[in-house]
Amino acid sequence: MCGLLGIFDNHPLPDQDQGLHSALIALHHRGPDDRGLETFTVANGRLVLGHTRLSIIDLSSGGHQPMRSPDGRYTIVFNGEIYNYRELRQDLKGLGHKFHTDSDTEVLLAAWAQWGVAGLQRLTGMFAFAVFDRVAQTLTLVRDAFGIKPLFYALTAKGLLFASEMSALLALCGGTPQLNQQRAYDYLIYGVQ
Repeated sequence: MCGLLGIFDNHPLPDQDQGLHSALIALHHRGPDDRGLETFTVANGRLVLGHTRLSIIDLSSGGHQPMRSPDGRYTIVFNGEIYNYRELRQDLKGLGHKFHTDSDTEVLLAAWAQWGVAGLQRLTGMFAFAVFDRVAQTLTLVRDAFGIKPLFYALTAKGLLFASEMSALLALCGGTPQLNQQRAYDYLIYGVQ
């Protein structure tokens, strides 16, 4: 169990750095072994990716996240386990990829670099992750089909916010969320979101 979080905003607000710190603290119980935070300047604003790590597969510091691909194009934060990472690792080695750790995160990152979204069909496991493509300037959020590993998100005036737990998401949002009465009504009456 690890924790991940992120925020994309067009206009960073002064209180957001405190919210990031509070969100990492809220995820500490999910990953007490390590934590990381990285900020990227993107065309329309700023992207911040954060992670708290529970070391299970690779106990070395090589599993630190956010993790970058060797060419620096992709950066990932990952929560979960890829059960078939050893098989994928062998396939990727055959395609020329080199690995420096025994981390399934490194394998997942190489799989994304090799196959992109098509690589999701090859994954067996439970996972939630966010991957930033520095060249295409895209952020992709992924969760396993059954939602075993949680990934909560919100679109607010602060931007796109996401986290592994609602407590961390609320810390990123700051303040108390307000119910949208019309959306709640539409959902309860018509099943429409």
